[in-house]
Amino acid sequence: MKILLIGEYSRLHNSLKEGLMALGHEVTIVGCGDKFKQFPVDFSIYARICNDNKIANFLFKSIRKVIGFNLEKIEKAIRFYLLLSKLNHYQHVQLINSDALETYPILSRFLYKKLFQNIQSRSLLVCGDETPIIDYLFKKEFKYSVLTPYFEDNSIEKEFQFPLKYRNDNYRKTFNWLVKNCQKLITSDLDYEIPMQKMGFQTTFIPNPINTDKITFQNIGITDKIVIFLGINRLSYSKKGIIYFEKALEIIREKYADKIEIIVSENLPYSEYISTYNRAHILLDQVFAYDQGYNALEAMAKGKVVFTGAETEFLNQYQLQADDVCINAEPNENEIAKKLSFLIEDPEKINKISKNARKFIEKEHAYKIIAEKYFTSWN
Repeated sequence: MKILLIGEYSRLHNSLKEGLMALGHEVTIVGCGDKFKQFPVDFSIYARICNDNKIANFLFKSIRKVIGFNLEKIEKAIRFYLLLSKLNHYQHVQLINSDALETYPILSRFLYKKLFQNIQSRSLLVCGDETPIIDYLFKKEFKYSVLTPYFEDNSIEKEFQFPLKYRNDNYRKTFNWLVKNCQKLITSDLDYEIPMQKMGFQTTFIPNPINTDKITFQNIGITDKIVIFLGINRLSYSKKGIIYFEKALEIIREKYADKIEIIVSENLPYSEYISTYNRAHILLDQVFAYDQGYNALEAMAKGKVVFTGAETEFLNQYQLQADDVCINAEPNENEIAKKLSFLIEDPEKINKISKNARKFIEKEHAYKIIAEKYFTSWN
């Protein structure tokens, strides 16, 4: 089967491609590579003129600042339009979300209509911010969510421009159009599955695919200091609750200065980010989550002890006990510091969770098995 995957934000589509190709399918990814992360794609719609030419970049930023017109979005739309003639012979297309082309919604709809004329089998993946997800979070039925910092302080609205845009009429119109024109809605973890169900959508829940052949388990082997890693993405700093990790690390640094090493990175390309945290025993991922995102799962596959979303809903879904495969990180720096202290004082616990994490990924997220689930769902 010839499969077209549009958009890439976390390496999800790359791992899915690897799984599908292992099953004998032909797969192509179209996308931007997600800014500084630089994920690989087969056909790029990255706005090179707007971003890589210094003079043009300055000019386009000035235009955006003065009149609010984003030429980068226009360039992405043009690049995708020029690709359309190469994309008319696929048997299935999957969008990573309704804004997979990262352009203006009216242009997205125009381009999707052009694309869908020749591809009859289509799916929409919900694996991040999306209109019904944000609508549900505004109901405030979760005890906390990625929008909690915004609800507590509206002055940081600019930091939440990406999730909040999905409540605008134009983005809502695009999502609703895709729901009518895609045969399948697929969710990748419980942070999206639960809201979609609560909002009345019929979805297929398929966990994130992790390439368990490519990502090898690293025996934790603590012989000296325990290494703790925190990777910061400034675009999602508040949304992921990074401030709680930073405050917890201040507490731990004073208490265990001779027992730990702390590594902090910021806005690194994906490949560099991965190599930077390879030495770590503990990885601090995100706070406002109920299930693990892609970054956490890849780290767990390597055997890292990850502080991330692991709420009751997650434990019930996979029939686990608290702290079996990862550590639930709540928005409380003292609680995070307490859990870190427990691990630092009992390194054998780190070793146990590390092994459990790898087994969990192999059981629930193995990329070939997940790829087969996607293929079955599409059919």
